Amino acid sequence: MISVRHLTKSFPTSNGRPIQALRDISCEIHEGEIVSIIGHSGCGKSTLLRALNLLDPPTAGEILVNGENILVKGYPAHQLRQKMGMVFQHFNLFNHLTVLENVTLAPMKLRGLDRTQAEQEGIEFLRKVGLAEKAQAMPSALSGGQKQRAAIARTLAMRPNIILFDEPTSALDPTMVGEVQGVIRLLAQEKMTMLIVTHEMRFARDISSRILFMHDGIIYEEGTPEQIFSHPQRPATQAFVRRIRSLTFDITNNDFDFYDMTTQIKQFCIRYSMPEKMDPITHVVEEMLVLMRKYDSPIHIEVTYSELNQTSTIAIIHKGETLSPFEREDTDELAVMIIHGMSNDIHTEQTPEGIKLTFAM
Repeated sequence: MISVRHLTKSFPTSNGRPIQALRDISCEIHEGEIVSIIGHSGCGKSTLLRALNLLDPPTAGEILVNGENILVKGYPAHQLRQKMGMVFQHFNLFNHLTVLENVTLAPMKLRGLDRTQAEQEGIEFLRKVGLAEKAQAMPSALSGGQKQRAAIARTLAMRPNIILFDEPTSALDPTMVGEVQGVIRLLAQEKMTMLIVTHEMRFARDISSRILFMHDGIIYEEGTPEQIFSHPQRPATQAFVRRIRSLTFDITNNDFDFYDMTTQIKQFCIRYSMPEKMDPITHVVEEMLVLMRKYDSPIHIEVTYSELNQTSTIAIIHKGETLSPFEREDTDELAVMIIHGMSNDIHTEQTPEGIKLTFAM
């Protein structure tokens, strides 16, 4: 469907030395593929999508869409955007229009539908994304996840052949990420061709037929999800997919905001697509605090998640302790039973900072 050949994109700067955001990009996108584009911030992911949709016209190269070079002078960009829809980070809904009016506006103006037909189709697309009952609501009455689903319905209403998603969940509260991902999974089941720029590695691994890893303005490595996440070949790819995400807390007194800590742990689990570990991690941390706080010394907690192995751990350092709580005679047996019920892999070691307990979750 799309053939990109030697694409470059430069942005002018005040010092006269342009920034080259894309450097000699070449790739093919086939009908029915779901291609996720991953990489560090600033590597050119979003610029590539915007170049494909002519929102940021490339500096040089070719883009062929169904055999047509869309970079020839005078090519009608509005016709391209009817075939190639785009969903942005920040929804871009018209706040003075209802949800249904947002969905029907472009089909009436660009597809030539009358209002009745546009509204009938619009309701069907809203139903597809789970928002039919919000058809007459204003965007201000919607949550972030609902706004993004409305933006997807608006894109679908143009009946595109391909949809570009530019980090569709990055502006959302972690609790709303799943609902938008669910809609994209539904489109994948329907064989919609999609390019998805995302930082959600587990989502990309699960949904994609192919992964493009971008680095410093080029497609540095590409392959199946199995190849990229389990057997990356090049150094920058290996470093990227083996990243460890972490959340840390230092508890020095009883005035620490434990409620906020629990909320952060839950958001961390949702952000990295491991909601099933939310309660076990929270319970282990809470029970360890019960055991350790009575010894009245600072506690360091670190929750980590490996994007490569999709494994999580909890490390707790009780500063100044010489014995693990599991080795003390006055340790609460019920708390120990609860902890062992949540994690059957517990490692204890003495470090310069104190006794360190690591729980595999």
